Amino acid sequence: MATKDPARVLITAALPYANGPIHIGHLAGAYLPADLYARYQRLQGRDVAFICGSDEMGVAIMMRSLKEDTTPQEIVDRYHPMIKESFDQFGMSFDYYGRTTSEVHRETSQDFFRTLAKKNAFKLSTDEQLYDPEAEMFLADRFVRGTCPVCGYEEAYGDQCEKCGSSLSPTELIEPRSALTDATPVLRETTHWYLPLGDLQPELEAWIDTREGWKPNVKGQVKSWFTEGLRDRAITRDVAWGVPVPEDVADEAGVDGKGKVIYVWFDAPIGYISATKEWAAQTGAPERWKEYWQQEDTQLVHFIGKDNIVFHCLMFPAMLMEHGKYVLPENVPANEFLNLEGEKLSTSRGWAVWLHEYLEEFPADLLRYALAATLPETKDADFSWTDFQTRVNSELADVLGNFVNRTMTFAHRFFDGQVPPLKQVNEEEQAVLNALEEAPARIAQAYEAYRMREAVFETMQVARLGNKFFNDTEPWHTRKTEPQRAANTIHICLQLCAALGVLLDPVVPDSARKLRSMLHLTDVRSGEPETAPSERGWMEAGSALLQEGHEVGEAVILFSKLEDDRIKKQIDKLNKRAEEAMESAVDEKQKAYEQAKEQIEYDDFVKMDLRVGTVTLAEPVPKADKLLRLEVDLGYEERQVVAGIAEHMEPEEIQGKKVVVVANLKPRKLFGLESQGMVLMSEDRDGALRVITTAGENGAVVR
Repeated sequence: MATKDPARVLITAALPYANGPIHIGHLAGAYLPADLYARYQRLQGRDVAFICGSDEMGVAIMMRSLKEDTTPQEIVDRYHPMIKESFDQFGMSFDYYGRTTSEVHRETSQDFFRTLAKKNAFKLSTDEQLYDPEAEMFLADRFVRGTCPVCGYEEAYGDQCEKCGSSLSPTELIEPRSALTDATPVLRETTHWYLPLGDLQPELEAWIDTREGWKPNVKGQVKSWFTEGLRDRAITRDVAWGVPVPEDVADEAGVDGKGKVIYVWFDAPIGYISATKEWAAQTGAPERWKEYWQQEDTQLVHFIGKDNIVFHCLMFPAMLMEHGKYVLPENVPANEFLNLEGEKLSTSRGWAVWLHEYLEEFPADLLRYALAATLPETKDADFSWTDFQTRVNSELADVLGNFVNRTMTFAHRFFDGQVPPLKQVNEEEQAVLNALEEAPARIAQAYEAYRMREAVFETMQVARLGNKFFNDTEPWHTRKTEPQRAANTIHICLQLCAALGVLLDPVVPDSARKLRSMLHLTDVRSGEPETAPSERGWMEAGSALLQEGHEVGEAVILFSKLEDDRIKKQIDKLNKRAEEAMESAVDEKQKAYEQAKEQIEYDDFVKMDLRVGTVTLAEPVPKADKLLRLEVDLGYEERQVVAGIAEHMEPEEIQGKKVVVVANLKPRKLFGLESQGMVLMSEDRDGALRVITTAGENGAVVR
């Protein structure tokens, strides 16, 4: 259970990678639960800071940029605004949504790194790490794929297996391969800073033991890592995209820091801090961020998916402990995965529902409710379009919408649009009033324990209670025979509607706002940030929010039923996209190869004199955009070769490499230069040329 009545609540939702749009799996994993909790806390009148932002420094960004032949900055500049706009339209009530390419984030991350370095919190180690000989670069964890040594999954990443959840290092993978070129990596020496998690394990274990109310799936994962024994983790990388390692720290350590960046899972959670700094500055109180991160009476809660548990429950707390000036998380309520139509979500297979596309077709509240009612809190859950339709039609429209509509309509038809007096309350009526009084506390208990599905169910129970009470008391009859009974029914039902206008705010904020507007209910809190203060909020929803004689507005339809054709359209779109993705994958795999040439005799082949040579010089040919002039040492003599490869590689990419030369090719002149042979190249299906290299000695015959 969360701390009772904390001075302030700091809520974070996992920073999404800015390398693609948001889908419903993301929403169910971290973002919707976080928003439900944040809105509920604001309705309780608590001091809330709800912080998130785009993670723009990950290797996933680099991979996307390489795939699209663009820059990482262009990728994040494309997706950050798309993600932010989708979140806004979905009703995410962030106090601040930042990005990790900001100057504030760079400075905050480097200062954090610098502080830990000064406190000797790191270990410096020179080790052999995987290097891609074709791409000529060290491979970050996510640039390495291979077979998981724990479960045998063949597509495990170099830092974690997404199938079994095991924490890995790239060198542990069986048959590792580069995600960039598919080449087999080799080991080369490099120096990096490590966070000694192994040394910190006793302190982390002691801290975890003090955490109460954590989900069993979260504590279970953490305990399993403790059982295996934590290992030191490198928190720098040799990649071209990320927050640079501070020059002064590198210089003091005697390490060449050029090209070294801070590991994304070190800088990303610091993004919560830097975004809070930016929010504080935006509010005109630049130092305010310290109240949320450095005051012990703050309740810090991280909402994440289960694939991020290790970083938020072990690595980030270890960083905060070593720094010494920050609060530690009160809870990390990680959710499991959401499946789609009975199958695992897969963006590469086209098996996903993208938020920005959904919002073009339906109101946000419908998806908020359907997902909130099926959140994968302790085990994987499933989203289906037919279940979505059923929840909208049977629950939102038939239960909630119908109850509000019939109550408001009856009030206008028979009570002049006013709240009628409540008199001579009988046992049945008192039972409903008692249930209403108890509802806020009961629902709050579920929210405080991070049982969001239960909170949503209990909230809808208030609407079900209202519908049953309306039916049982039959005001269409009693208005003639017992008018006070009818008045009592509508009075109580209007109070239930008013309560729902507050209690539903975390789940369906747009609809709750419309309901409050219908009721002319203004002097209550909402779950939005920076709302006008009010004495009446969550707990007051169980009492009479509407006074006798209060005028209410006309009934407005809150929810319309979804017809079958609209749902079929979405199912067809999903299936079509999956088929297209499959066809695209097949096309890519079977992309037309250049047709094999006619057969030749062996004697034709042996006429070629293929020799190994080292390219000792490579330079552009003036006024020839496609040509490079090469000087090649064949061992027994030097040759000049003019190669049409300038559009595919820079001179330094081939200089120094051992190549294969057709040594008995008749010389020919190109741009006034005699070419005395030909360097063999391979041409991929996309037209890219690559140098064919060999380990043979200069002059060796290739047979």
